[in-house]
Amino acid sequence: MIRACLFVISCSTFFMACSRKAVVTQTLADDGYRLIWGDEFNNKGRPDTANWGYEHGFVRNEELQWYQPENALCKNGLLIIEARKEEKPNPRYTEGSKDWRKKRKNIEYTSSCLITRNKQQWLYGRFEMRAKIDISKGMWPAWWTLGVSKGWPGNGEIDIMEYYRGMMLANIACLGKDKKPEWYSNTFKTDSLGGTTWASQFHIWRMDWTEDFIALYCDDQLLNKTNLDQLVNKDGSNFNPFKQPHYMLLNLAMGGMNGGDISGTAFPQKFEVDYVRVYQKK
Repeated sequence: MIRACLFVISCSTFFMACSRKAVVTQTLADDGYRLIWGDEFNNKGRPDTANWGYEHGFVRNEELQWYQPENALCKNGLLIIEARKEEKPNPRYTEGSKDWRKKRKNIEYTSSCLITRNKQQWLYGRFEMRAKIDISKGMWPAWWTLGVSKGWPGNGEIDIMEYYRGMMLANIACLGKDKKPEWYSNTFKTDSLGGTTWASQFHIWRMDWTEDFIALYCDDQLLNKTNLDQLVNKDGSNFNPFKQPHYMLLNLAMGGMNGGDISGTAFPQKFEVDYVRVYQKK
């Protein structure tokens, strides 16, 4: 997820507190949506394997964490993705390698990235997550989607929730000119939302994805609305990556290209998710 924004939507909002579960469900019913999939994380132990797989190892953006399933746990109705400081040998280490994934002799941090690829996917609908994120230095939590066809960024990326270096982001990316990502983004500082007090509370992130537009919200405040006709890949293929099914990812990354300096941060850190739901019109 390299952030080279070519188009920015400006927005200055202050997020309101989240509604309770029952209220949110009723509101969605009033809007003509019905629940087609969700995970309430009410089981104990590992997340439901019918919904979630995992990424493994060092994956992207030269991030510091080694992804492993052990850092994801369901407890007291929450999915807890835990970032830990722990050292162990990198099993993929290759002496003299220039590949950042292989030249690190040791793993110093671990976390989890849950992914619905090859298990659950959706085309259009209302997506909701109630969660609490940690905004400590170096943390990079995200809830995002990728299209099932073509390589990145031509498959399309939607960052419904992303945080790093004191900023909340709501991003959409397609393939731009010269095979580079073209970003449609909104970025603003978490200090304007209430800083650590805001981050200590649960919030509701939402995406409304239709045949015409993608709209991203937090606590019912619109952050980014982009028409789908702007999101065609700019490679002459006329392929629109947002008119195909997407799968979702939940992860807590650290450091790397965008996460920032992690020194001085106490561990463990947590990304806590109350629920994830997908609704579609009747």
